[in-house]
Amino acid sequence: MAGKIIIHHLRISQSERIIWLCEELNIPYELKSYNRQPPFMLAPQEYRELHPAGTAPIIEDGPIILAESNAIFEDILTKYGKGRLVLQPDHPNYADYLFWLHHANGGMMPSFMGVMMKQLAGQPDDGSRPNVSQERFDRSMAALEQQLGKFPYVGGDQFTAADILVFFPLTTGRMFAELSLDPYPNVVSYLQRVGNREAYRRAMEKGDPGLEPLLSANPPRRSVL
Repeated sequence: MAGKIIIHHLRISQSERIIWLCEELNIPYELKSYNRQPPFMLAPQEYRELHPAGTAPIIEDGPIILAESNAIFEDILTKYGKGRLVLQPDHPNYADYLFWLHHANGGMMPSFMGVMMKQLAGQPDDGSRPNVSQERFDRSMAALEQQLGKFPYVGGDQFTAADILVFFPLTTGRMFAELSLDPYPNVVSYLQRVGNREAYRRAMEKGDPGLEPLLSANPPRRSVL
C-alpha cells in the first residue's frame, strides 16, 4: 500500500526531478532539503547514509527507502500517476517516450558526467586519445535536437515523465560544467517552453529557492564547485 512520500532533496541536484514530478501529478509530499558541503560540494554524510547508493535522489514512500531517478519515477507513476505523464504501448510515439525515459539517465547523464569530470580535472582535449564521453554526449544532443525539430516534447506531442528526466543535464546540470547549447536551437526553444510550466517553476522554487533555472543557450557561468 502506498504511503506518504518524503523527498530527500540534495540542493542543486537531480532530486529536483522528483519534486517536479510530484508537482506535475499534484500529489502531496514532504520535502527535506540538504545543503552540499564544501570544499567539493558533495552531499553531507547524513544524506549519504540514507541509502546504500548514497546519491541523490532518495525518497521514502511508506516503509520503503528508494534511490535512483528511474526507479523512483516508476514507483511514483505506478502508485500515484493514474496513467498521467506516460505513454501506453499502443501510442504511436511509445518507442520515443520509452527511449528518452531511460536514455536520460542511462546515456545522457553518464556521458555528461564524463565531460564534467574531464573539465574539472583540467584535462585538455588535444586529440591524442578518443574523448568517449564527449562523443557520446554529442550524439545524444544531436538525436535530441532532431527529435525536438519534429515534436514539441521528447515523446512526441505530449509532455511526459521523459521530459522531466531529460531536463536536468540541460539546465541545472550546467552549473557544474561549461556547456554551450548554441548548436542546438531546437533544444533551447524546448528548454524555454518547458521551463515555463507552472509545476517546474514551483518545484524549483521549493527545492532551490532563489535559483533561477538555466534555460538559455549560454547562461552566466555560475559554478557550484
